[in-house]
Amino acid sequence: MGGVSLRPHRTVVAVAALAALLLSGCSGSPQQPSSPSAPSSPSAPPSGDPAAGDPAARATALVATLPDEDLVGQVLMPYAYGSAADDVSAGSAAGNQGLAGVDTPAQMIAKYRLGGLILVGFSADDPTQGNQETTNVDSAKQVRELTTGLRGAAAKLPTGAAPFLIGTDQEFGVVTRITDRVTVLPSALAAGAAGDPALTEAAWRAAGSELAALGINLDFAPVADVLATRSTVIGSRSFGSDQGRVSPQVAAAVRGLQSAGVAATLKHFPGHGHSADDSHKELPALTQSRAKLEAEAWPPFKAGIDAGTMAVMSAHLDARSVDPGTPATFSHKLLTDVLRGQLGFQGVVITDGMNMAPAKRWSPGEAAVRALNAGNDLILMTPNVGQAYDGLLAALRDGSLPRARLVDAVTHVLTMKFRLAGTTAPEMSTLDDPAHRAAADALAAAAVTVLRGSCDGTPIPGPVTVTSSGGRDHTRSLLTDALKAAGVRVVPEGGTVVHLVGYGDGTGDLRADAAVTVAMDTPYVLAKAKSPTLLATYSSSRAAMTGLAAVLAGKARPGGRSPVTVSGLPASTCAS
Repeated sequence: MGGVSLRPHRTVVAVAALAALLLSGCSGSPQQPSSPSAPSSPSAPPSGDPAAGDPAARATALVATLPDEDLVGQVLMPYAYGSAADDVSAGSAAGNQGLAGVDTPAQMIAKYRLGGLILVGFSADDPTQGNQETTNVDSAKQVRELTTGLRGAAAKLPTGAAPFLIGTDQEFGVVTRITDRVTVLPSALAAGAAGDPALTEAAWRAAGSELAALGINLDFAPVADVLATRSTVIGSRSFGSDQGRVSPQVAAAVRGLQSAGVAATLKHFPGHGHSADDSHKELPALTQSRAKLEAEAWPPFKAGIDAGTMAVMSAHLDARSVDPGTPATFSHKLLTDVLRGQLGFQGVVITDGMNMAPAKRWSPGEAAVRALNAGNDLILMTPNVGQAYDGLLAALRDGSLPRARLVDAVTHVLTMKFRLAGTTAPEMSTLDDPAHRAAADALAAAAVTVLRGSCDGTPIPGPVTVTSSGGRDHTRSLLTDALKAAGVRVVPEGGTVVHLVGYGDGTGDLRADAAVTVAMDTPYVLAKAKSPTLLATYSSSRAAMTGLAAVLAGKARPGGRSPVTVSGLPASTCAS
C-alpha cells in the first residue's frame, strides 16, 4: 500500500468551489449508529460523483463546509471517563466534568465536535501507566458497545459522513489495553527475535481484524524506535537494536494492521529508543548527531512510511542536533522539515499524550496551538479539553494559528477517515479465532531463544517446578498448563526448577538453583544468571508460554536470536 496521497493545499475560494460541486456526495445524512453485532462504515458517495473513491477529494470538499468550531474539534482526540458513551458512574461524570465540563463521553463529542477519542487502560507491567488517568476498557462486549455508542454520537456532527476515530495503544507485550477474548500477540521484541516479517505481518493482520471487530479503527502501534539504549520505557516494545532488522518488522506490522482496516501509527518520532529517559516524566535528550539519527533512528520510520502507514506519532524528545531545546512535538524542523520533507510522510501526525510532563510546561490551549503549528494534525490526550478547544479557536481567530495550517490538518485527518470508510468491521465471532491464535503461536514459537545451553531438542528432566519473581502467578499458571499439555509432569516443589523473570526484574529476582532461567521481557538480566540453560521469550503471553513449553518438552527446536546484545552471551547458541 502506498503512502497517503494528499492534493496540494488550495485557497479557501478554490476549496469552496470544489465543495459546491461535491457537497451532495460528501455531506449527506449522518451515519446512524450501527448495531452492536454488525457495525458498518459510512456509505461511499454515489458512483457518478467525481469524488467517489478519492478520500482526499472527499476530505477537501467536506472541510470547505465546516465552521470554525468543527474545524477545531476535528484535531482533538482526548480520553474520557466511563465505560459507556451515555451512561457513566458518578465518579466518571465528575472526571469528565473536570476534563471537559460534561458528564459523558457522548456529550464531550457533541460539545467539542471531536475528531476522535482514545480508549485507555492499565496493564500489569505498563511503562505508560503514568499518563493513564482512567480506564474505559473492560470486556470485549463492553468495548464494542462503547465504540458503537461513540460512533452514534459522532454521526450527528457535520463531519458524520467520515468515520469517527477510535484509537488505543494495542502494542502487545507490556502495553496491551485489551486482553478479554482477544488474541494476544507476543511483544515486538519477540517478533524481532523471530526475525520473520511474514510471521509478523500475519499476526498483526489477525490483531487488526479483532480490533476492527471491537470498533477500533486506529492503533497507536507499531513502535518504530530502535532500542539503542537500555531504555525501560521502550524496552521490549521495540523490535530490537539493529535498524536493519527492525525496519522490515515495522513495515510488516503496518501492512498487517492496515490490511484489516485499522490505521497504524509509527511511534515515537524521532526515536525514543535513543534515550533511556522517560518522556512521561521529563524531556529526554537525544544527544546523537543528526547523521547518526538519520542512519540509525529514522530508517524504521521510513520503512513504515514506505509501507503506507496512515499515521506517525511525534514524541516529547529534545533532538539537540536538529532543534535543540524544543520537544519534537513542538518542532517545525522535525515534523515539517524532516518527517514530511525529508522522509516524505503525507499522512496524519499525532502528538504523544499532551498530559505528559514535557507538554505541560504550557497551558492546554497554548500547547495545542504550538503542536499544530509545528505540524501535528491530531492533539492527543489534552489535560483539559475545554481549554485546548478554546485556545485553538482563539488562535485561529487572532491569526496565531494560520487558517491554512488548520485546514491542512483537518484535511489530513478527514482523508484518513475516508480511507478507513470502505472497511466493514468483522463480527465479534472473529475474536480469538483459531486461525488468529495459530498466527500468534507461530510468531511466539519462532521467538524462543537459547542464550546458554543445548539446542539438541533434549527434553528438560522431569518433573518440573515452575517458579518466578514476585507477582507472576498468572504467567506461572500459563506455563504450567502448557507444560502439562506438552506431556511434562509439573510438581509444586522438588522438581527441576524453571524460573521466570520479567519486566522490571533485576539480579535480585534471579534464582541461584534454577536449572533454567527464562527472560520474558528484555533479556539483559540473563547476563547475571547462573543457570546452565538460559532462554528468552521476550513476552509472557499465553502464546509465548506455549512456545516455551514446546521447547522445554523437546518438541520444538528454538530458532530465535536475541535482537539486543546481552553482555557475555551470544545472540543464540543454536546454529543459524
